[in-house]
Amino acid sequence: MPDALITRTPSAYEYPLLIKNLLFCPVVDTPDQEIVYRDHRFSYRDLRQRVARLANALTDLGVKRGDTVAVMDWDSNRYLECFFAVPMIGAVLHTINVRLSPEQILYTIDHAEDDVLLVNSEFLPILEQIRGRMDTVKSFVLLNDEPTVPESHIPFSGEYEALLAAASDQFNFADFDENTRATTFYTTGTTGMPKGVYFSHRQLVLHTLGVLAVLGSSVSHGGFNRQDVYMPITPMFHVHAWGLPYVATMLGVKQVYPGRYLPDHLLELIDREKVTFSHCVPTILHMLLKHPHAGRMDLSGWKVIIGGAAMSRALCLDALQRGIDLFTGYGMSETCPILTISHLTPEMLELSPEEQAVIRCKTGRSLPLVDLKIVDSARQEQPRDGKSTGEIVVRAPWLTQGYLKDHKASERLWEGGYLHTGDVAVRDEQGYVKITDRTKDVLKVSGEWVSSLELEDIIAHHPGVAEVAVIGQPDEKWGERPLALVVAKPDNPVTEKELTHLVREYADKGVVTKQVVLLKVKLVEAIDKTSVGKVNKVALREKYL
Repeated sequence: MPDALITRTPSAYEYPLLIKNLLFCPVVDTPDQEIVYRDHRFSYRDLRQRVARLANALTDLGVKRGDTVAVMDWDSNRYLECFFAVPMIGAVLHTINVRLSPEQILYTIDHAEDDVLLVNSEFLPILEQIRGRMDTVKSFVLLNDEPTVPESHIPFSGEYEALLAAASDQFNFADFDENTRATTFYTTGTTGMPKGVYFSHRQLVLHTLGVLAVLGSSVSHGGFNRQDVYMPITPMFHVHAWGLPYVATMLGVKQVYPGRYLPDHLLELIDREKVTFSHCVPTILHMLLKHPHAGRMDLSGWKVIIGGAAMSRALCLDALQRGIDLFTGYGMSETCPILTISHLTPEMLELSPEEQAVIRCKTGRSLPLVDLKIVDSARQEQPRDGKSTGEIVVRAPWLTQGYLKDHKASERLWEGGYLHTGDVAVRDEQGYVKITDRTKDVLKVSGEWVSSLELEDIIAHHPGVAEVAVIGQPDEKWGERPLALVVAKPDNPVTEKELTHLVREYADKGVVTKQVVLLKVKLVEAIDKTSVGKVNKVALREKYL
């Protein structure tokens, strides 16, 4: 039987899922709502006009459909305007990871074939260093927060605010295919050069709706609604700041953009602007909670999604004691990124903080439209018993369809028709997923699999531990031995012997496998991080093994 396709009336409007449609309704419904950056306050009405002005300025520079516009900036209203204006004219937005090395930044610019580059004045030294080797960039636009224009050899086509002031605030954003590529950015990776991932208008709109469906429908905790004040503490160059600026704009909420992530400045903004919803990696939250100013602030009512790395129960309990509604979100660069959220049921919220922390630290339950499975090496789905481990594989309408210009890596990513995350996890009867490790970070000690994340969580509970990372140390007798790299708190020193004894106690209680007693502990001054704040275990292995 043929499919019963609908009959379309010739004059009916075929509504494409385009990014512009995330913007127009909130502009009409909440035109006076605020967007804050530094000393500037803009309304949503201003945002709509500035997006049109930017679109005109870019087209005047020769940008056309299919071209790529790159941005090097801190989190700002300018970045939000680029999130909309660039894809809305049919161009591709390349969000450059400013924390990469100059050589990596040059690689991503050339690989993405950027045509126009918008650059904050703070990054001019990097640009000066690599500009002579760029192959595709035709125009440069200066983004400047200072009262004076910096000296530079870069032939700028203009300064951002001046270009917008000279442009019309009207632009006819035409319809086009919703499968048009809207954004490109590069995963930091652990080996080789970064890989480019890309997303269409359709994917970004569906991701926005999927995240909104979960956050907007939560009545117990962790909700995101029109009464909230939103501030990202995840860089806008990294997976569209987890897609939350699109969600915030569609809701029409007040938005606060912090620029650089300076702890005292972030805390001041949270206090002054009454921020109620944020997201960040664990290291950022740890840094904020330990800052001297945090002790004088009322952080109750602040809702925070933690992602990018495993959240320890110690950090979760610390936040809960401050009245922060903390919970985990899970995804990766290739998944746009959010796949799961660890919301608690009303019954779970009656549990003790210690019991809640166990659930809040889990990876969570799948968003609508996310087909997430945990499979063994034969790709057989594992039972939901909270014990059977396997790799997380996933299908969803917003997953990258491949790596830019890298067919082989794309096929490996999508082997068998599911996107392979490389994360090892279990799933319980209630559907909560818990990542136990990365496939490359699981340790095999005396023939038994040992989770580095589980060990890290135990060690992080010690009051004298500020940070910890566990890697596998080759051993002729045992295959591997766990090596815990520990940063001690300056005001509460801890010894290596105390930590090995702590882990042994957990093993004696049967909480973890007996093989963890082979743990070695090394006190270090700092733990290497990637450009987006994740623990860089590749660098740690190179340094300590």
